[in-house]
Amino acid sequence: MATIGLHEVSKVFPNGHIAVRQLTLDVENGELLVLVGPSGCGKSTVLRLIAGLETPSSGRIVIGGRDVTSEPPQNRDVAMVFQSYALYPHKTVRENLAFALRVRRVDPADIDARVKKTAAALGIETLLDRKPGQLSGGQRQRTALGRAIVREPQAFLLDEPLSNLDPVLRLGTRTELALLHRRLNATMIYVTHDQEEAMTLGTRVAVMRQGIVEQLAPPLEIFRRPANVFVAGFVGSPAMNLWPAEVTQGRLKAAPANIMEMAAASDGPVTIGVRPHDIDLVAQGDGDGSGDVEIVEPVGATTVVHLRVDGLADQLIRVAVPADTTVRVNERVYFRLRRDRLHLFDARSGARMTDVR
Repeated sequence: MATIGLHEVSKVFPNGHIAVRQLTLDVENGELLVLVGPSGCGKSTVLRLIAGLETPSSGRIVIGGRDVTSEPPQNRDVAMVFQSYALYPHKTVRENLAFALRVRRVDPADIDARVKKTAAALGIETLLDRKPGQLSGGQRQRTALGRAIVREPQAFLLDEPLSNLDPVLRLGTRTELALLHRRLNATMIYVTHDQEEAMTLGTRVAVMRQGIVEQLAPPLEIFRRPANVFVAGFVGSPAMNLWPAEVTQGRLKAAPANIMEMAAASDGPVTIGVRPHDIDLVAQGDGDGSGDVEIVEPVGATTVVHLRVDGLADQLIRVAVPADTTVRVNERVYFRLRRDRLHLFDARSGARMTDVR
């Protein structure tokens, strides 16, 4: 396995679209780095640049200490797994796994041993004589992963490999992939638009927007201390509540007026953030504010309550409560914010500020 480095890499397409902007990124040996972000943020382009399927407009790409910026894909010793399985339909699982090794003229005995070892690791050893049309979606995806693993490359590049699976199968395969990474101790870069996938799989997570990395950190750090308003709103389900406020003479005053007043950072307009799980429904008189229930969304062990709060007429505040909490539409409820879980962002730049007190 190997380290991967991108040094001030940019990609500008002929139509003028800037997909990646002076990106500097170092992936450690054995790390599972996840690139996550909305469609069009440049995450798949980064993967294709590393694989050699796209040529950077500027910058350098280094794999295993070797500059491969101008090297063709076959000389980079990386394996890529795509969203589509891309299996040969007329070949068996065994033949699909062995194909790349046969092209490289690997010794047949070595091919057989590596195919059996890979199939056993992925739990598809009983499927080696079947063709892709006889496999389930999960089995086809594991075969596609196996075709990459059997090559024993320096690094694995995975471009939304689970997006074609149904939710239950996706969850199971995601768990298998995490265990596989641990077993192989492999360097992996994983692209997804699914934040839950990113947070559960990644050693570190890079949140991307418009060709740049907004924050690169371990998953829990991104969740607990988002670097800016974009990361705060993108990471977390249900999404973080964000609303405007003002700091005057070191005192934070948030709309609506009865929600809070506390010590804060330097004066000026700010954005307050609070996650739905960090708001509690309380008895009248015990809270920071009140609102009318507009929507009640049961989502398993949690119910998400959407409140229309006085002073915030243009948005709803989301509150996550236990599923056995009785809340009805049009009911007036009272809530309290957990002071130690509030986030504060500069209203102009969107950057994170000193925590409120």
